[in-house]
Amino acid sequence: MLVAAGGFLWATTTAESKLAAEYETHHFGMAIPWPLSPEEVEALGEHEGGAADEAALERALERGRHLVSARYGCSECHGADFGGGVMIDDPAMGRLFGPNLTLGEGSVTRDFTATDWDRTVRHGVRRDGRPSLMPCEDFFAMSDRELSDLVSFIRSLPPVDRTMPGSSLGPVGKVMVATGKFRLSATLLADHDAPHALEAPPPAVTPEFGAHLAQVCSGCHRQGFEGGPIAQGPPDWAPATNLTPHEEGLAGYTFEQFEKVMREGTKPNGEHVAAPMTVVTPYAARMTDTEMQALWLFISTLEPRPTGR
Repeated sequence: MLVAAGGFLWATTTAESKLAAEYETHHFGMAIPWPLSPEEVEALGEHEGGAADEAALERALERGRHLVSARYGCSECHGADFGGGVMIDDPAMGRLFGPNLTLGEGSVTRDFTATDWDRTVRHGVRRDGRPSLMPCEDFFAMSDRELSDLVSFIRSLPPVDRTMPGSSLGPVGKVMVATGKFRLSATLLADHDAPHALEAPPPAVTPEFGAHLAQVCSGCHRQGFEGGPIAQGPPDWAPATNLTPHEEGLAGYTFEQFEKVMREGTKPNGEHVAAPMTVVTPYAARMTDTEMQALWLFISTLEPRPTGR
């Protein structure tokens, strides 16, 4: 009994120490909304009266809407109205809440600067320098324009007046953080001063664009995409599928089979995907054909690896 109590005290102290650590990130600036290119301005055929600014916002909102509906599952944590939502509500794991991102009462982003958005979304670091519980490893590779488009879209949403409770870890959550089974996103980025890509690769069926899209998969499927137990999720989640063309992975898969898994959640053997992939399929269903084909092309070029342990 004393050993168990001592172990829990150690886990609590260690987890609190990790959550209190401070991280320095680079100072960052970007235009919000993202400006038109000179070619786009010229194509407007109109250079007076703010036409370019209006068109820039319109196009940024269109791109941002696609990002949140097909690429980034923001609403899973922040709610369908982006006014805040429940991430995990489990006495053992903890009570984790996605904050209100709209401009209503209770918003945590109302006075965010570009640096604040960058620090939070792509670095997993709060404004005060402490690590957040946001799973930012999926967004490290987000380009500046994608982040700007995301912010433009979120700022355009109707304000929601909702103040979310603060997040807290339960006993299992504390042990997982303390032992490194659940690694805080801020600790996963080797260099918080490294520059980000200005823009993503052009949207085309190329390995480069596919690799960019696949980065949001790496949080569960790992950097080598070999899959295995998901360190950053609840213990009852099924292991992530091996996405490499290994015999334990997608060897023998066709594009049509891959697309059916992604868009419909149905495997070639008729089985349905398990959580957390069940959350992914509604977003993947809204990916463009170009995005889906580029993702498959990239996965097809991966080095075969055995499933992670």
